[in-house]
Amino acid sequence: QVQLVESGGGSVQAGGSLRLSCAISGNAERRACMGWFRQAPGKEREALARIFIGGAGSTYYADSVKGRFVISQDNAKNMVYLQMNNLQPNDTAMYTCAGSWGWAESWCGGLEEVDFRSWGQGTQVIVSS
Repeated sequence: QVQLVESGGGSVQAGGSLRLSCAISGNAERRACMGWFRQAPGKEREALARIFIGGAGSTYYADSVKGRFVISQDNAKNMVYLQMNNLQPNDTAMYTCAGSWGWAESWCGGLEEVDFRSWGQGTQVIVSS
């Protein structure tokens, strides 16, 4: 059983930054594709960024956040982070960390949302104008 716990959300003004954290615990293999997703009220869940932990650390970004968000890892602490810069009101959403195990690193960027079997509870981000 894998547990994912997010933290770091909050309220910021437009142009501000936040760093979200995802703590991985439980019976988790060291190699995994970890992703950040978000869902705004009334909208479908959106994939934002992925990183393959326990390997070369390949990263993948959605066009909507490329250049503003950075995903990173700290293997020693079993943590994955999402640094979010220049936040805008349309970034307001519930942000959730998810993990998928059993894939080669080259598959990480192409995984579907359904392939992510472990999900955290999410952390709310509110950006005001």
